[in-house]
Amino acid sequence: MSAIVLQAYNALTMARQALLLIDVQNDFCPGGALPVPRGDEVVLVLNRYLELFVQAHLPIFASRDWHPTKTRHFAAYGGTWPAHCVQGTHGAAFHPGLKLPDGVTILSKGMDPDEESYSCFQGIASDGRSFLDVLNREQVQELFVGGLATDYCVKATVLDACTHQFVVNVLSDAIRGVELKPGDTEQALRELERAGARFVTFEEVAPRLGVRLH
Repeated sequence: MSAIVLQAYNALTMARQALLLIDVQNDFCPGGALPVPRGDEVVLVLNRYLELFVQAHLPIFASRDWHPTKTRHFAAYGGTWPAHCVQGTHGAAFHPGLKLPDGVTILSKGMDPDEESYSCFQGIASDGRSFLDVLNREQVQELFVGGLATDYCVKATVLDACTHQFVVNVLSDAIRGVELKPGDTEQALRELERAGARFVTFEEVAPRLGVRLH
């Protein structure tokens, strides 16, 4: 196999993997409107994953709740949650410590006032494409998923990804649960395992991508 063919083959193979960060926003971190306990602890870990995927030249996606002021998602309008991640507010911004690189694809979800939209597969990119369409066009077949919160948006996204036949790796060192009810996080993890998701840590992922960080 020539060097050029080998390089093209390796690029195609690597392009089938991608990193997905879910809702690492101010309102879901301590001090926010809907804080996930110790939610900010995922930031430093995710920054290491970001550096890893940048060096591997792999696609990176970051989702965000992007709610209108009035939505049935909020308790004031019949939903479960206090108002959070309202479009254009400080609470909806990504955590300031999160080092998102240039070229990351932002996925916005929760914009329909009549839908809950926990899953990233209900989100859209800035050009209006669905997340599934973006993944298919980039030939992604394997996802590495971290972020907030384990028992809601992470769970919904991973379950949808498994349904769509993606290989899914949950970054167990970079997720936290909101625990609306005690035990929700553990139950969510069991559901994800039954669905076929794998649980990995940074030490396992880095060698798989062939990148060594210092």
